[in-house]
Amino acid sequence: MVFQKPMLLPWRNVRDNVLLPAGFARAASAREVARADALLATVGLSESVKLYPGQLSGGMAQRVGLARMLLHDPRLLLLDEPFSALDAMTREHLSLELQRLWMEERRTALFVTHSIPEALFLADRVVVLAGRPGRILADMPVPLPRPRTLETLSGAQFGTLTLELRRLFDEAARPGARAA
Repeated sequence: MVFQKPMLLPWRNVRDNVLLPAGFARAASAREVARADALLATVGLSESVKLYPGQLSGGMAQRVGLARMLLHDPRLLLLDEPFSALDAMTREHLSLELQRLWMEERRTALFVTHSIPEALFLADRVVVLAGRPGRILADMPVPLPRPRTLETLSGAQFGTLTLELRRLFDEAARPGARAA
């Protein structure tokens, strides 16, 4: 799982934060250390393994969280608004990075976001949830080809899908709105 905030332990360096799931009951094995280092290379942090969280940018800290999530090669990735606190450029960079990782690993991912463009860029399917009482308003496939690039964000099909999702949210915000 990757959280909205990186949730890194400030007294542990980057490598040790990635190895956190391995070290709860015992010391990390050489294989786990090698896997952590490989994942840090994948997310572009090979040169940062000895740094501490206070020395990292927000994007770097989120990449540590991504590497930590992947340490034990999970079949299901849970991401709870992992890019919401980042600036636009870092958010775009990490969206591209997450897409690249997903295309290499082909894991199922559940990505929670309030950003319509982020949902459309990353997802193959967007499930729109209503507020209280919680219910599914729509389950919309995203027919955009992969790999998606930053140019995808300005395409006509992307714009049409964005408007469709905005319409669903507008309908949900109206008093007495019903599921689609």
